[in-house]
Amino acid sequence: MEASVLTILFIAVIAIVALSVLFTFVPVMLWISAMASGVYVGLTTLIGMRLRRIIPARIINPLIKARKAGLDVTIEKLETHYLAGGNVDRVVDALIAAQRADIDLLFERAAAIDLAGRDVLKAVQMSVNPKVIETPVVSAVAKDGIEVKVRARVTVRANIDRLVGGAGEETIIARVGEGIVTTNGSAESHKAVLENPDLISNTVLEKGLDSGTAFEILSIDIADVDVGKNIGAELQTDQAEADKNIAQAKAEERRAMAVAKEQEMRARVEEMRAKVVEAEAKVPEAMAEALRAGKLGVMDYYNMQNVMADTDMRKSISKTDDEDE
Repeated sequence: MEASVLTILFIAVIAIVALSVLFTFVPVMLWISAMASGVYVGLTTLIGMRLRRIIPARIINPLIKARKAGLDVTIEKLETHYLAGGNVDRVVDALIAAQRADIDLLFERAAAIDLAGRDVLKAVQMSVNPKVIETPVVSAVAKDGIEVKVRARVTVRANIDRLVGGAGEETIIARVGEGIVTTNGSAESHKAVLENPDLISNTVLEKGLDSGTAFEILSIDIADVDVGKNIGAELQTDQAEADKNIAQAKAEERRAMAVAKEQEMRARVEEMRAKVVEAEAKVPEAMAEALRAGKLGVMDYYNMQNVMADTDMRKSISKTDDEDE
């Protein structure tokens, strides 16, 4: 009796363990849900997904949605996209949205867009409901030197055929800013831009700025136009200030050169005076030598002294007259 009870308990434990492993390894509830939704998926297919390290729910649930929406999508395509690192659920949602909006979108195209790093569902939604991109304030200067600040709103629609390899919103904003700067810079006066802001829209639209991008520009509306600084006057003021500083620097350079020249001349004068003093110091020696050699007599020496004294007297008299005057 005890042996039969132990056998029954052992069999029950084995059955529970087997069922636990089965329900853990094989998603039976997911299989039942698929069968109830009219999507036939074999248990061997689910086991193969486990062996290929694929989460079955990531494949089966999107497959159920696709089949319910009438899409012809196979498990092999969904598995391939999942193994490539794509978002299967988002691709299926995008296909369903495109079908409802009567947009021709194939699974391969949607998978390529998703693998390219773009949100394919958002792209489909943007194709149906265009998006408004608001540019930052773009500053440009008209020919009269007045700064004009412009802010624009660009209405774009996603171009599904150019989503792979097409430029994004940053390129649209940059190109629109370039068109605003070109239009304002070519205007003769800032008043022309203020009176006709549609000049900017027309110029930008004529350039075909959406070429090579993932969007199609529907319209460009000028949201705000403001007058900024008088850049031309500021530039002229800065130029005049720079010219003044240059002139002052050149004048200071000339003054410094003149001072240096004056100091040089003074040094040369002092040098000449030193030479004169040196020469005068040699006169007595020369006279003594002339007296010893007999080339100069005593009377000649006294006559020379009288002449020198007379000359000094005349100089002193002339100085006194000058002071009196």
